[in-house]
Amino acid sequence: MEQQYAKQSRCYKTSRVFPTDVNNHNTLFGGKLMAYIDDIASISASKHCRENVVTASTDSVDFLSPVRPTDSVCLESFVTWTGKSSMEVFVKVITEDLITGERKIAATAFLTFVALNDDQRPVPVPQVIPETEEEKRLHETAKHRAEMRRIRREQSKAFADYLITDFPWE
Repeated sequence: MEQQYAKQSRCYKTSRVFPTDVNNHNTLFGGKLMAYIDDIASISASKHCRENVVTASTDSVDFLSPVRPTDSVCLESFVTWTGKSSMEVFVKVITEDLITGERKIAATAFLTFVALNDDQRPVPVPQVIPETEEEKRLHETAKHRAEMRRIRREQSKAFADYLITDFPWE
């Protein structure tokens, strides 16, 4: 099976926080940050497998500290683990106060992507080779997260069976 180093999928994105990007608490809209996260994670997934990808799940987004208008926000992403056609992508969000230079981890996220061929069918992806301590730690703990995703997906499907599809006005 083909293999790729985690660093080959690594991506970075830095943005300034503008007044139109903040909520009533004067911090970055969570949805805006989630869009940044999905965007950069999809690029890492595509770079890893060199195929089209689709977001299978946003497994977690943990907001750890607020992002303020005086901050820049830097996202770093890379593939941490692979299944047959799926890839787990880790995204780390670092803020930097542009006045003081202080940096903080503002958020972390795990997303799962599936590689698709031109017929929209899943295709095999290369295994990932971790090198740094951070990459190794994330790789070692990935199987547990994959099992939790599998259980949560089964629960979500069962829960969906109880939901109605009628609109309230019908």
